[in-house]
Amino acid sequence: MADTTTSGLDKEQLRDLVADVLDLDVAEVTDDAHFVDDLDVDSLMALEITVRLEKEYGVRLAETELASITSLQSTYELLGHKLRETR
Repeated sequence: MADTTTSGLDKEQLRDLVADVLDLDVAEVTDDAHFVDDLDVDSLMALEITVRLEKEYGVRLAETELASITSLQSTYELLGHKLRETR
């Protein structure tokens, strides 16, 4: 069974959040779907994802980190890292 939690972060909950922001079916937000190329995320949607992540998980994402958020998997890994830092 694949590990779907990192530092208390549930990947399926994260998938639900991203799908909600993008107004997509959860099944479309696969681990490796590229936000821009595959899911047509524009800069406004990316900003909305960032704001929701910061609010939901109580983290602050630096501008330099935002470029690494390109898929659900990369978002999951960055959030896991940020949550471990805050402990």
